[in-house]
Amino acid sequence: MTKKKIVFIIRDLGYGGAQRQLVTLVKDFDKEKFDVIVLHFYSGGHLEKDLEERNIPVISLEKQGRWDLLGFYWRLIRQLKQIKPDLLHTYMEESNIIVILLKPFFPEIPIIWGMRMSQAPANSVDWLGNMLSKLESFLSHTVDLIIVNSHAGKEDCLSYGFPAEKTVVVSNGIDTERFKPDRKLGVKVRVEWGISENQILIGLVGRIYPQKDHPNFLQAAALLCKEYQDLRFVCVGSGPDKNYIQELYHLAEELGISKRVIWAGARGDMHAVHNALDIAISASAFGEGFGNTIGEAMACGVPCVVTDVGDSAWIVKDTGVVVPPHNSEALAAGCRKLIDLSIPEKLVLQEKATKKILKYFSVKQLVETTQLYCLKTLSR
Repeated sequence: MTKKKIVFIIRDLGYGGAQRQLVTLVKDFDKEKFDVIVLHFYSGGHLEKDLEERNIPVISLEKQGRWDLLGFYWRLIRQLKQIKPDLLHTYMEESNIIVILLKPFFPEIPIIWGMRMSQAPANSVDWLGNMLSKLESFLSHTVDLIIVNSHAGKEDCLSYGFPAEKTVVVSNGIDTERFKPDRKLGVKVRVEWGISENQILIGLVGRIYPQKDHPNFLQAAALLCKEYQDLRFVCVGSGPDKNYIQELYHLAEELGISKRVIWAGARGDMHAVHNALDIAISASAFGEGFGNTIGEAMACGVPCVVTDVGDSAWIVKDTGVVVPPHNSEALAAGCRKLIDLSIPEKLVLQEKATKKILKYFSVKQLVETTQLYCLKTLSR
């Protein structure tokens, strides 16, 4: 069998969930069947190094901003003409649309779209984001296959008019060689943050963005602080809007919990971070597809409290607690339920969480299923 050349295209290679999932996927692609190349719009992403260490070609198109279009398009066309790919596999909205607009230049190359979110309310994105969503829906009938990473995301795609016969679900895969129970690693991070052994550390991991609903998390933390003296909270991640981040700092101060909240920023040692937590939170208000951080925390044996957004409830089920979004009292009650468990009960829950990820959400399943869809698309 002649090896097939697949080009993956994504906006950037920063620490986002979609970016980390792409890196996880392509690192384990079968090198005897596929040659994989990753193109990204903007250079400087922290995950470039991960791919380069695996000898996976990474090419930056050096986009200079939102309105750098003509030069960017020319560089993209030139790269694709040089590479001569057998298949294009895009990740996320911008990449999906840009590649379809190149169809006149490469009419014979099949295209797979990668969809990574469930439906976001119209007022959660700017005018350009709303326009891109409508354009994406209109163009969805021109692609060969659409891979969605969540069942909730597929339902939303179909409600927008995406073709049902071309839309499939492939859940994310968690790297269980990296994300696994390792309390010693976690202790190092706890020491760095000044967390003692007898304190309970509750964390929200995710970019600082309205979708993740950090205010909900902080309000729940304030409720819990009235009942428990041994709790600490950490927010791990960064965000593009500095004003929004400052608003969250001020909210923590207004709630009287600023001394009990750590703002850790973005980190590359997420396996250690998860192992430092006693409880992991996903407080998302909208837009969540498959929450990587939920799966990673569970793989590390950390029980989760999640809002019922996207596939979060389906992933967690009886290994943690599911609560409605936009409800800080329910979020606090979910945490309280886990805090008050006996040690044997906590151990049972931790083991169930780890086993579930190993059984249902392995990288092997992700890679094998994606490769199968790639081969089917190429054979049409």
